[in-house]
Amino acid sequence: MREIPVRPVVGVLHPGLMGASVGSALKARAGVVIWADAGRSHATAKRAELADLIAVPDVAELARRSDVIVSVCPPHAALDVAEQVAAAVPNREGPLYVEANAVSPDTVTAVADLLGPENVVDGSLIGPPAWKPGTTVLWLAGQRAQQVADLFAGSPFDARVLGDRLGAASALKACFALQSKAIPAAWLALHAAARSYGVADALEAELDRDGAAPARPMAEVARRAAEVAWRWAGEMDEAAATFAAAGLPGGFSAAAAEVYRRIADADPDERRDLWGVPPEP
Repeated sequence: MREIPVRPVVGVLHPGLMGASVGSALKARAGVVIWADAGRSHATAKRAELADLIAVPDVAELARRSDVIVSVCPPHAALDVAEQVAAAVPNREGPLYVEANAVSPDTVTAVADLLGPENVVDGSLIGPPAWKPGTTVLWLAGQRAQQVADLFAGSPFDARVLGDRLGAASALKACFALQSKAIPAAWLALHAAARSYGVADALEAELDRDGAAPARPMAEVARRAAEVAWRWAGEMDEAAATFAAAGLPGGFSAAAAEVYRRIADADPDERRDLWGVPPEP
């Protein structure tokens, strides 16, 4: 097990909206924060530049240089990213790996099998990209969770340790996501069904009369879903697996995954007419 130096090299995979804020938050404690340039978009490169992160050629190079890696990628890609890191440091004496994606506890276990449980910390990010304190909590679990929490001390992320059990942070995220993403998907589905049957206005009237309308306007819910549906579908798949592994119905999250997949795959007319996504301004 490799010890973390006082000023570690931290690798971020990858600097999307959340990953860029994670990388920026770690600069105060890190010697340098790096990211893997190969195959990433211009938008990703620009975010990394604005966050003052240093590019390296690829994931293998990042894995070899890093003392700590924080994986913040789409949930469906989480295991593939961990496999790339494991291939680059096959002796299990590689970096401390923070699996900070919205994945199931079983996926965290699979990552730990690749990299060694002593080298993995389970993390879940609840809240938006954190550029100021008070918005986002980073929950951590695993043998070395406190070491990761210490790296985030004084940053915009409120790092909290759940305990030593890998999978606990991911289970918390999956449970939270049932209300934050599956319930909005149910609202989207019921409104889509009402539009299909020509009863959308009557539904709106009944919801208003009953005081049961969602807290946010449906146009806002639909717009947000359209922006992130490609990512939320994978998260809901992982949440469904989490509930199933606990012996509970996973159908709520599985249905939400299907809703988000259909929105992601829909053409602009279907997004507008069926799912209620407002047209771009």
